[in-house]
Amino acid sequence: MEKAKLELVVGVFVLIGIVCLGYLSIKLGKLEVIGGRNYTVFAEFTSVSGLKSGASVEIAGVEVGRVKEITLKDDRALVALAIDEGIRLYTDTIASIKTRGIIGEKFMALSPGGGGDPLKPGETIRDTESGLDLEELVSQFVHGNVK
Repeated sequence: MEKAKLELVVGVFVLIGIVCLGYLSIKLGKLEVIGGRNYTVFAEFTSVSGLKSGASVEIAGVEVGRVKEITLKDDRALVALAIDEGIRLYTDTIASIKTRGIIGEKFMALSPGGGGDPLKPGETIRDTESGLDLEELVSQFVHGNVK
């Protein structure tokens, strides 16, 4: 009887540990188990080199969403952005790909306008700025093509 009681206690502790690890994985990975309260807008770029799905979308350094998906549309990259529901974007918003530090991770920075009409879910941000490709810049410097 003592052995069964000990096994039961150990089993409960292992189960609690697994639940805690699952919770931490979801929180630290910033995953959404159930659909969050956000809407999707799109942005087209000539290059999204280094940007990955799940990267943060920020306005003035504050996270307001995530990069949902990156696909190819014709010869341009189409980026789907999941923006928090309370954030209003306008047709004159500018989307830029930025880097944290010199060789840090890439993220999307939005500069909201205010003079245009509000962007509706599913619409596309027209003004975009691709990120700086450090590898290409070094290659141009080495080969003497810097302008």
